[in-house]
Amino acid sequence: YCPEPRLRYLVNRPVYSEDSFAEDYKKIDRKHRTTLDHVKAQFTCDTQRVKKTVCSLLPIIGWLRIYNIKKWLLGDIVSGISTGLVAVLQGLAYCLLASLPPRYGLFTAFFPVIIYFFLGTSRHISVGAFPVLSLMVGAAVTRLVPDDGPPVNITGFEGLTQDQQRVMVAASATFLMGIFQLAMGLLQVGFIVTYLSDTLISGYTTAAAVHILVSQLKFVFGLTVPGLSGPLSLIYTLEKVFVQIDKTNIASLVISIIVMVVVFIVKELNERFKAKLPVPIPIEVIMTIIICGISYAFQFDQKYQVEIVGDIPPGYEPPMAPNMEVFQQTVGDAFPMAIVGFAVAFSVAKVYAIKHEYHIDGNQELIALGLSNIFGASFKCFAASTALSRTAVQESTGGKTQIAGLLSAIIVMIVTLSIGFLLEPLPKAVLGAVVIVNLKGMLMQVRDVPYLWRKDPPDCMVWILTFVGCLLLGMDFGVAVGLGAELLSVVFRTQFPRCSVLASISGTDIYRDRKDYLNIFEPEGVKVFRIPSPIYFANIDFFRNKLNEYLGFNPLRVLRKRNKALQKIRKLLSKGELQIKGLLLKGSMPIEESEDEGNLEDLDQPIDFKDLPIQINWNRELPANIIVPKVDVHSLILDFAAVSFIDISALKGLKTTLKELIRIEVEVYIVACDMYILEKLHSCKFFDSEIKSSMFFLTLHDAMLSVLEKDPVDLEHQQRSEKVT
Repeated sequence: YCPEPRLRYLVNRPVYSEDSFAEDYKKIDRKHRTTLDHVKAQFTCDTQRVKKTVCSLLPIIGWLRIYNIKKWLLGDIVSGISTGLVAVLQGLAYCLLASLPPRYGLFTAFFPVIIYFFLGTSRHISVGAFPVLSLMVGAAVTRLVPDDGPPVNITGFEGLTQDQQRVMVAASATFLMGIFQLAMGLLQVGFIVTYLSDTLISGYTTAAAVHILVSQLKFVFGLTVPGLSGPLSLIYTLEKVFVQIDKTNIASLVISIIVMVVVFIVKELNERFKAKLPVPIPIEVIMTIIICGISYAFQFDQKYQVEIVGDIPPGYEPPMAPNMEVFQQTVGDAFPMAIVGFAVAFSVAKVYAIKHEYHIDGNQELIALGLSNIFGASFKCFAASTALSRTAVQESTGGKTQIAGLLSAIIVMIVTLSIGFLLEPLPKAVLGAVVIVNLKGMLMQVRDVPYLWRKDPPDCMVWILTFVGCLLLGMDFGVAVGLGAELLSVVFRTQFPRCSVLASISGTDIYRDRKDYLNIFEPEGVKVFRIPSPIYFANIDFFRNKLNEYLGFNPLRVLRKRNKALQKIRKLLSKGELQIKGLLLKGSMPIEESEDEGNLEDLDQPIDFKDLPIQINWNRELPANIIVPKVDVHSLILDFAAVSFIDISALKGLKTTLKELIRIEVEVYIVACDMYILEKLHSCKFFDSEIKSSMFFLTLHDAMLSVLEKDPVDLEHQQRSEKVT
């Protein structure tokens, strides 16, 4: 075996500081666009811009032009029928989460899909009810129209039944949610989803899955449990379930167990043999049809008191206007719903866009989802986004475009208009069981926790705090807890980063943490300090303390000690108690130093030797038993390669630190500083008679060579000593 020779490079160039590099290589004088330029560009109108805007607002134009009828149409038809059947069942099931009559779930599986067909940029997501959003809608609904007790005093509630009141609340909250999404899309703030990390979304959806699971227990056990919302609602719901556990309807429980076992097994087989199956087996639909027929034949509702779906009137209801008073009551619910709905839809859409190699636009997705929810809410729909399982069905059964989504909506419409009555004898226990089985993916996210704890504890804490916050405080407050934890995580990482002292790998210009390697070269009296994050008001003191720790001394304390020592030496000389020759003390006792003597402002000034007839070496023994901390560092190199910005507060702290070091005769070099930071330093008048721009160097090795030129050392001896060490 002959190892392949490694590539080598040899560079022969001068040592460059930033000043010398600027002299040899002139920069291009680029004109930066001002805010006014950006505003003018936004309001400039021409034919090309109009065409681009129309295509952006109507993405259907883009994919219809490239639609391949021969290759795509059959797949879209099969996918549309399969997805439509699943959408019918999930619409009915998720409607229970929203505490609404089941028929409104069919509305949600139809109206929003029509708008998204024209405006959405994703070709694969299936728009409709999403369990987490349904649960959030249900929380708002049961808060304003509780199962027990009178509803909140709202003008539009007069003369309405409880179901009608709940529909009004759900539709109005959804309308407001759509307004928020539309506004964010028009304001081009689609980037807001970047603040919801995968960890936060994972913890949030896992907690939502637990809430959904608990909310379905009443259907599984056949109990009467009022819908609860707010902090600790999960605990109170569990309490009400277990208090009545002896009243369990055995028929409902048996039906639920059978459905859950069968659906779970078939879903696992679908997953295991998905490469061999032309389409996944629609087991939920099959079980629904079978049990619906059995329930009708044996009259489960009358003989066994099994709660069924009940009346599903054919057709659609006339549109309604949202209630302004409900807007005021649900604004705190609608905004988190808007964020969560968009975050989930965009995340799923991005996965399939990458897989099928096309582009999606976050801002256009906000507009599409916003208008879908506004239009849907006008026809008494509740919040729509996308369900992961339904989208997986649409894509895995051959769906290529939103034509599959349109066909699924047509299937839902047929059920709503013509055959919805066939679903009336369906036990709600079946819907509850289907919802619970479909929670598997979200619940299994709990397995991420051990991995996160081993690899990234702060990220793991975000997951745990989001999960616990959602469980105990509810989904609305829980997302706020998660965002707060995420913000604290970012602040913690930047406020307390891992600083390090670097040394060069012997014989190279490569610098690494001196603790990690043996064969290193570190000149005596030279320290290389790496700063691995932005420097701002919250971490400037941390950096100063860390720098002092690595240097082994506090430069301000040393400066004050030296100035105080000079004051005492001058005093002794003026009294004649100190002889210049040999600096011997004559006729005096040892002098005790006091920290609080002297004016601190004078002690912080640069050391002045002008009126002294001698030059003092601070690292040697001083006369009159004066003790000053010794400094064994003559050069400090600050590696700014990872510093992306410095704010004004940090600039002041950095300037103070540099001056303290310079005043105690430590040469400071700053390397790999970003050009925009340098421009900011110049504009903020950072440089003066003490801090000069000549201390900035292009690379770490440039600065090290400059140090060695000023303070030459025996490199071979130094390397040998490092190896021995």
